[in-house]
Amino acid sequence: MIPRFKPYLGGEEIAMLLQPLPDARVRFEAEFARTFDAKDAVAFPYGRSALWAFFKALGIEGAEVVLPAYTCDVVAHAVVLSGNIPKFVDIKLFDYNMDLDQVEDAINERTQVIIATHLFGYPLNVERLKEIVRMAEARFEHKIWVVQDCAHSFGARWHGKLVCNEGDAALFGLNISKQMTSIFGGMLTMNDPSLADRIRQWRDRHFSPAGFIKSLRRMLYLFAVYPAFNEAVYGVVHWLQEETPLLNYFTKAYHLDNKIHFPPDYLDQMLNLEAKIGLAQLQKYSEIVRRRRENAEYYVRQLQGTGNLILPPLVDGATYSHFVVRVADRKPIMRSLAQKGIQLGQLIDYSIPHMEMYKRYSDNEFANSFLSSQKTINIPIHPALTVGDREKIAASMRWACLGATPKPT
Repeated sequence: MIPRFKPYLGGEEIAMLLQPLPDARVRFEAEFARTFDAKDAVAFPYGRSALWAFFKALGIEGAEVVLPAYTCDVVAHAVVLSGNIPKFVDIKLFDYNMDLDQVEDAINERTQVIIATHLFGYPLNVERLKEIVRMAEARFEHKIWVVQDCAHSFGARWHGKLVCNEGDAALFGLNISKQMTSIFGGMLTMNDPSLADRIRQWRDRHFSPAGFIKSLRRMLYLFAVYPAFNEAVYGVVHWLQEETPLLNYFTKAYHLDNKIHFPPDYLDQMLNLEAKIGLAQLQKYSEIVRRRRENAEYYVRQLQGTGNLILPPLVDGATYSHFVVRVADRKPIMRSLAQKGIQLGQLIDYSIPHMEMYKRYSDNEFANSFLSSQKTINIPIHPALTVGDREKIAASMRWACLGATPKPT
């Protein structure tokens, strides 16, 4: 079975593990910052831990935080668990990023932070966002921090500018489903050295080194990932994940959609082992992005005009962490492709304000967020796809939507 996502791992990561690098985390931070043209980077065990630490290190509490209604719920978890109040805004269906008109309306005297998510690798209009923030700061006479949420958009650019450098900090997630991975992990990048020092010092006071047992578990997890994502055995893995509780430790323990919580090890330091994997992945990043862009362009050529299938746009500067289409009814399409050995994804199948534990923060319908949560499908776009994989996926999608064969390449 072709998996909906697949980490781009090879022998380079194993070779890096064998190198004696006691300062791997420091090296990873420095190389990460250099790769994305930032002044500094601070590593964490998870992206959500990084965001939570940002609030804590700056003493931001009891404030309103503007963020999109359609994003990963752990972003909202970090806001609430840090003692702040999420202020949701709806998205635009063009690129699934938050509607900046609504951002402007959502800011008030209690707003202290805006989390600008660049969803699915699509860059938000950071120039307009900066203007909105500048005007709001002048109106309310206080600082409004901007965190660029780049968990899906490593290296994405708006009019040639890296979006990660267009705010006070940028947030990255590094689990195995992301564009590049350190097994688990998160990173904050900044261009203000004093801010980076402040966050690093706070992290070092409040996060503890993890023990040998956790390192061993991460090592075993990494070695299990290699065969698990092999197409010959992934069908079994998919069945275990969907039909049994056996893999819950690696899924639900770290991401529950019915509870505001963090994983039990959210206050651990990033492991040396994880930093080594991250170093190896950084060397591949340009290739990862190139392949994703090629796959996105191929799908658009092949699937354009296919029934009621609504394709995502091709955008300059996008990095395509996911290729998301909208359909009238996704269940039969997902079943059809699963029968042909292709897993489709439902990455964000919820609108956060519609979730039971977030309804008290909801003051709107968030119609586009709800629609996207019900109608979107993620087509495999990972860089490990072969030409044959792409052809099979496109043909199967056209057959499921139209009963048609793919267009000529």
